[in-house]
Amino acid sequence: MKKILFVCLGNICRSPLAEAIFKHKVSEKELDHFYQGDSCGTASYHIGNSPDSRTIKNSLKNGVPISHAARQLADYDLAHYDLIVAMDQSNYDNILTLPSAGSNQNKIKLMRDFDPHGPGNVPDPYYGGDDDFQEVFDILNRSIDHLLETFSKR
Repeated sequence: MKKILFVCLGNICRSPLAEAIFKHKVSEKELDHFYQGDSCGTASYHIGNSPDSRTIKNSLKNGVPISHAARQLADYDLAHYDLIVAMDQSNYDNILTLPSAGSNQNKIKLMRDFDPHGPGNVPDPYYGGDDDFQEVFDILNRSIDHLLETFSKR
């Protein structure tokens, strides 16, 4: 089973949405026995909180169920997960500060490394509006499609 961890800053917007989209797609394709997904944040701001209400609204609007309690990234996550997917370069750099990052660096990627529209950061919609949350959904949706295609070919 491939275990994939999605990581953003506070674990209330981008990464729980990525986790929800990933789980939804895996379930739709009946691949639950091949993949496990989770999410967390590099910061401890929102530990135990549900996703941002705008994230929940956007996810449901797009037909994706979402349920998550925010947690902070821990060093043991790097050994436990097969792929660590950071939403932006800042999150990526924060992951690399963990003690076991050096021996696990090959499994740390940026979300948009899987985006067929090209590399870059998944923008943080926290200070934005509905359009910003939809843009993030669209980026995550197509990137996760490509991520699953990439793993299916292996």
